[in-house]
Amino acid sequence: MNDMHRESFYEKDIEEKQVDRKVALKLLKYVAPYKFLMAFTVFLLLLIAGLELAGPYLIKIAIDEHLALGQADGFLRIVVIFAAVLAGLFIFRFFQQYLTEYLGQKIMYDLRMDIFKHIQKMEMSFFDKNPTGRILTRVTTDVQALNELLSSGIVTFFGDIFMIAGVAIVMISLNLKLSLVTFSVLILLAAATFIFRKKVRVSFKIIRAKISNMNSFIHEAVTGINTVKLFNREEKNADEFDELNRSYLFQYLKTIFYYSVFFPVVGLISAIAIALIVWYGGGQVIRNLLTLGTLVAFIQYIEKFFHPISDLAEKFGIIQEAVAASERIFTMLELEPKIISAQNPAKISSVRGNIEFENVWFAYDNNNFILKDISFKLKAGKSIAIVGATGSGKTSIINILNRFYDIQKGSIYLDGVNIKKYDLSQLRKHIGVVMQDVFLFSGNILENIRLGNKDISFDSVMQAAKYVNADKFIKMLPDGYETDIKERGQVLSVGQRQLIAFARALVFNPEILLVMDEATSSIDSEIEALIQDALSKIMKDRTTIVIAHRLSTIKHADTIIVLTHGRIVESGTHKELLALKGFYYKLYKYQYRLQA
Repeated sequence: MNDMHRESFYEKDIEEKQVDRKVALKLLKYVAPYKFLMAFTVFLLLLIAGLELAGPYLIKIAIDEHLALGQADGFLRIVVIFAAVLAGLFIFRFFQQYLTEYLGQKIMYDLRMDIFKHIQKMEMSFFDKNPTGRILTRVTTDVQALNELLSSGIVTFFGDIFMIAGVAIVMISLNLKLSLVTFSVLILLAAATFIFRKKVRVSFKIIRAKISNMNSFIHEAVTGINTVKLFNREEKNADEFDELNRSYLFQYLKTIFYYSVFFPVVGLISAIAIALIVWYGGGQVIRNLLTLGTLVAFIQYIEKFFHPISDLAEKFGIIQEAVAASERIFTMLELEPKIISAQNPAKISSVRGNIEFENVWFAYDNNNFILKDISFKLKAGKSIAIVGATGSGKTSIINILNRFYDIQKGSIYLDGVNIKKYDLSQLRKHIGVVMQDVFLFSGNILENIRLGNKDISFDSVMQAAKYVNADKFIKMLPDGYETDIKERGQVLSVGQRQLIAFARALVFNPEILLVMDEATSSIDSEIEALIQDALSKIMKDRTTIVIAHRLSTIKHADTIIVLTHGRIVESGTHKELLALKGFYYKLYKYQYRLQA
């Protein structure tokens, strides 16, 4: 998809359009695996329509040819046939309603999985330009609109048209004033509706909770996409989402069962009401006061005429909403990730950690360059601290080294190989990142450290936590490593979350470490000392790039780079830069005064 189409998706929602054949073909891709089930459902609709039209005709025959004439011969046969029609309608309606809804839910299940997996493959600029709420809407609300189209729209549309055409000719010859008789079924219908709503209300409460859980997980996965990509959690997240998605599917199928019983019961109640009218009208026929065959046939057909009309009015709205939703969904699915692995990626047997930036230029919007002609070399096992004012481009260096974004000019090398030639997951597997805003997922501390990787043992997690001084405060929590820390680690302090991040980085044992070392006044002196000790431990013998704020980190780095307006203006050791009395000297003195 070209950039113009991509930008139009970012800037605003797709406007509603007329039905597009291309969209229909894309939707058929998801229907195709269930084509035989779809065909069987349509066949059931045809059977139901035929039985619906046969019922009033049988009643008319029974009245005009038997009751009105007092002819008993053959009447029992008509009654038996009519009873068989009613039984057939009950059975076929049940299976048609259940299978139609089942079909819609299965297709939506597949579509939700495809959307979620596709979202996780997108580059970071996609998430920069698209609000989380919009992405959630694609996976939930828009998909549900398509479900309404499949389960309550297109599938039954032709059945309604056929029913209207079948009864229209009969209605023309009948008196419309008699339609008031149909109100006799309202009491029974109200009772059935009351019972149905009571059952369904509970079920829908559970469904809403399932939807809430699913949306919460999606929101976390999107908000924490940095961490997900850094630790290659795309497939593991998809597995967890599969469980939530499947739980929602099973609960919704339970609700479908109630609907599958309700609608046939409504039909049965209507048939009983008509039978009562036939019984009552029979007396009038015997007294030659009214032709009951015409009366009963009218009541049957008038109900069967206006019900599909009201259905069609509802379906047209569903179709319009679904078309707009499908446009939005398939427009997003057509967006190809801009940052992908090389077709024939370089094989990584081991990583030493030599990093080189060669004349690198980078801009988030392809125009306003954040980094300008950046060049430096970092040998394996050594450390670089990058300092500079806010907006000077420090964080961007970490983003482009991980290939969250691609550079416009220049090259970045890892062990002499351009990072664009590596497989993305392999590249990020060897890079550990400690963010300044530590993202913790809902769940316990153990799972937040190993991020669902069952290959990492509990002993390894505990050793890493001890090494970075996190074990002590973890064991003081109510359930230790099993303590639920809520969304984004709400129960932990800023410093504790930082120590958890150090343990997480260490347990994956990366050869390269990228640290957002942000000093903050919200950390007390004791935690500050623990963080400094943990930081020095995990940096030992690792190639490390530190976005430095703490003076102690700056002083111990092998090399310090000073960025100003996206350019390297100074480079050297702490002592060398102080001796120059330039940008670094002024920055160091300023920070020293603040901490004095």
